[in-house]
Amino acid sequence: MMEANTDMNNSDTQLSQPEVLLSVQDLSVRFEQDNQQAVDAVKQINFDIPKGKTVALVGESGSGKSVSAMSILKLLPYPKANHPSGKILYKGEDLLQLNERQMCKMRGDKISVIFQEPMTSLNPLHTIEKQIGETLLLHRGMTGKQAQIRILELLDLVGIKDAEKRLKSYPHELSGGQRQRVMIAMALANDPELLIADEPTTALDVTIQEQILQLLQELQNKLGMAILLITHDLNIVKRYAHHVCVLYQGKQVESSDTDSLFANPQHPYTKMLLDAEPSGQPSQQSLTDQPLLSTDNLRIWFPVKQGLLKRTVDHIKAVNDVSFTLNKGETLGIVGESGSGKTTLGLAIIKLIRSIGGINFAGQELERLDQKQMKPLRSRIQIVFQDPFGSLSPRMSISEIIAEGLQIHQPNSKDQHEAQIIEALNEVGLDPDSRHRYPHEFSGGQRQRIAIARALVLKPELIILDEPTSALDRTVQKQIVELLRDLQEKYALSYLFISHDLAVVKALSHSLIVMHQGNIVEKGKASDIFNSPQAEYTRTLLKAAFNL
Repeated sequence: MMEANTDMNNSDTQLSQPEVLLSVQDLSVRFEQDNQQAVDAVKQINFDIPKGKTVALVGESGSGKSVSAMSILKLLPYPKANHPSGKILYKGEDLLQLNERQMCKMRGDKISVIFQEPMTSLNPLHTIEKQIGETLLLHRGMTGKQAQIRILELLDLVGIKDAEKRLKSYPHELSGGQRQRVMIAMALANDPELLIADEPTTALDVTIQEQILQLLQELQNKLGMAILLITHDLNIVKRYAHHVCVLYQGKQVESSDTDSLFANPQHPYTKMLLDAEPSGQPSQQSLTDQPLLSTDNLRIWFPVKQGLLKRTVDHIKAVNDVSFTLNKGETLGIVGESGSGKTTLGLAIIKLIRSIGGINFAGQELERLDQKQMKPLRSRIQIVFQDPFGSLSPRMSISEIIAEGLQIHQPNSKDQHEAQIIEALNEVGLDPDSRHRYPHEFSGGQRQRIAIARALVLKPELIILDEPTSALDRTVQKQIVELLRDLQEKYALSYLFISHDLAVVKALSHSLIVMHQGNIVEKGKASDIFNSPQAEYTRTLLKAAFNL
């Protein structure tokens, strides 16, 4: 794929410049706020999108990427949002001057968008057939059999297997990769000339990411479509974009063809982004050979019931005969695609779901304990969830969120709790004075630090980290990895690190388990597996993650 893209980029310099489809000129975006100073989210940016080419907008959260893209479709919260300057010329026509009726004709027809999170973008109450059919009805007047034929054609085009069986499926019945393919099918329904892809692969497994991006490139070649790719993942940009615009705090700091930007970045911020890949080696300082946690042939099977009497006819083997040992001060990485059983395994270890088989923590057999007996152990085993915004209560202050565990497990005085909260916030690099604020007032990286502080305040021996960096910018990921490494060295913590991001796993894990469809396909020292994988499935994961 890299070679094909390099050839494509090189050919651009030899041939005449392609015709510009959309031109963003001197665009600014301002958000008016009640009784507060207005926020200038985008400040006089400029870029062109040629026909049939991919232009990437890159930068961290808050850089103005999505705001710029949503301006093209006029999907900002007007009139609070406004444009102090700029034009967005589509084939010479300024989109900012069009009224809502004219823009409705443009959206989903000439210009389509794939949003970042398909689960929240798709309507949970409507079938896949109905949702794709709506855009066909609106722009093409298609109904009935004619619409169904086109829907099946689109689902087949984006690689949905057994498309006819999926027509009556609801979003929750599809995997993350399948939902993203449905979003692409909806966006392509009316053969758009420009596709805006807003972080289209952020929450997907590395193998699914590669499939989706290859699919977009194939569709671009087949349909001659231009793509505006919004992402913070520079590996994706390097492989799939022809031109890159780097945004920082609403300003455009660099714009160049992809090869030139990666070979010779000019701006310090661009250089920082390119150097932001999680790196380094797992800490050896805290390692011991003392077992802390082990499982013995652990099974989590979910019964499949059918018929009037709801008899069990089969089982979904989410986790099947999994055995491992985690030592004190060690990080055990658990990797695999969605549906491999990673998170289910983590939840079973802390007895949030039922399992069969042995779970031994610090010499105690957990499978024999009921919830009351488990309670004293819960302070010693903590968990940090994937989505910090979803796992932190929006109605509680940061202080209240972190204090909750203390009130249950260590009913000390309020003053003691306050001191422990301040200490925990200092440990994770947050200003203790911010403890009276609420989760929505923090960035994604800060929220994840809060979630780590909540786990850390109880001084646990084991922290289960369930995809703790998947939704974060690369620069923030690097900071979180370094924080976790420092905390492990300081407190000899053990981590069970669940992730599909192999770059992050490599930087933190001493040992590794590779799971596929509930089974362990490979386990051993992380360095051995990364350097010389034995299983074909592991080799596939590594190839997709590191473009080997």
